[in-house]
Amino acid sequence: MTQRLDHSKIAPNAAKGFYAASAYVSQCGLPTVLIDLVYLRVSQINGCAYCIDMHSRDLLKHGVSIDKLVLVPVWREASALFDARESAALAWAEVLVRVDQTGAPDEDFAAVSRVFNEREVVDLSMAICLMSAFNRLGVGMRLVPQAAAAVAA
Repeated sequence: MTQRLDHSKIAPNAAKGFYAASAYVSQCGLPTVLIDLVYLRVSQINGCAYCIDMHSRDLLKHGVSIDKLVLVPVWREASALFDARESAALAWAEVLVRVDQTGAPDEDFAAVSRVFNEREVVDLSMAICLMSAFNRLGVGMRLVPQAAAAVAA
């Protein structure tokens, strides 16, 4: 895979906006591992190799077991590995990423709202939306995952 364009060099002010939103999410108070699990799941759904690689590495650095990491795509079947907040966040991520199919039903909103307070639901939703946007840049610009870059080097 070859990167098409370097969006951060071509449009640095736009990139700064994305990074500012990312900085907000990282300090919003939601646990880092929870955010990274959501980022990973969103990236898996959107098919962004660059972000899947990055967030998998981040989760490993934060001490998430390889067993849990590889089962993120099938978290419902591996529910014993995911706590209530992680499960609710992953479910809400799937609903929002597929909003064209789901319409974000009231029952799904009620489910996430039972586990997270209003601020947390907003912050979680911001994280999901932000990662979806990053994924579109990653796929569209063909950002090269660290693992692929290492093999190519």
